[in-house]
Amino acid sequence: MNAHKITGVYSAAATPLNADGSPDLGLFTEHCQRLLEEGCHGVALLGTTGEANSFSSSERRNILEAALKAGVPADKLLPGTGVVAIPETVELTRHALSLGVTKVVMLPPFYYKGVTDDGLFTAYSQVLNTVADNRLQVILYHIPQVSGVPLSVPLIGRLIEAFPETVVGIKESAGDFNNMQAIIAAYPGFSVLAGADPLLLPLLKAGGAGCITATSNLVADSLRAVYDNVHDEAQTSVVDAAQARINAYRALSNSYVQIPTIKAMVGLKTGNAAWKRTRAPLMPLSEADYAALAENYAKLP
Repeated sequence: MNAHKITGVYSAAATPLNADGSPDLGLFTEHCQRLLEEGCHGVALLGTTGEANSFSSSERRNILEAALKAGVPADKLLPGTGVVAIPETVELTRHALSLGVTKVVMLPPFYYKGVTDDGLFTAYSQVLNTVADNRLQVILYHIPQVSGVPLSVPLIGRLIEAFPETVVGIKESAGDFNNMQAIIAAYPGFSVLAGADPLLLPLLKAGGAGCITATSNLVADSLRAVYDNVHDEAQTSVVDAAQARINAYRALSNSYVQIPTIKAMVGLKTGNAAWKRTRAPLMPLSEADYAALAENYAKLP
């Protein structure tokens, strides 16, 4: 592998809800279009920030179809298709491919903990061998603090070796920069994407490929400024200012439970209180927390 196959700034897009708790497809597609206009190279929908594992397979299919119907280009979408059951992961991946969406983010099966690399290799292999579509490009999803299932550096290598044209990247959301560096060093050309906004800048300097992050729901323009200018010494002040803004938004979003807070901040940005809604077991911010958030949000650059 030489050049990265997937690069850029991707938003781990939040999913708005209607009053009855169903996905608000119209508001979601508006959000996708805004993210692209603000500088995202693409939208990584149906991930952790998007509350994907609180949605049924049919809801996930409807969300992806709505984005395409609204005119979001298929090559700009990276849906999450990895779920607990292998046949369902196959089904969701095939559905994406049937719509012309060829890049997906794939969690490992995550219910059973303490599984071996052999077990994870077998699971991923069964999915990819069953889908059997040479258009497919998979970004592995490493988020052990949530999934409870880490993807080791040797496992990543086995998957790259077995599926060199298909397993092309990883979303590294553990926030472990040493692990990111280890993957970059071990597998040149493999796309390592940061899942934490503050790590985009150091990751790009270390040879990483970009990011898939939550704060891009709010400051996509600043993340794009970092990505575009990181290697231009004349733009150091632009990059530093953009990174400081990113960090400020990230810090505020982490002051409360992150996903409800990101959604509330999108609502504050757009003036649409519908964004405050979450699907159980996640709960919206309390009135007191929301008031404090709104006060602090108004002070952000």
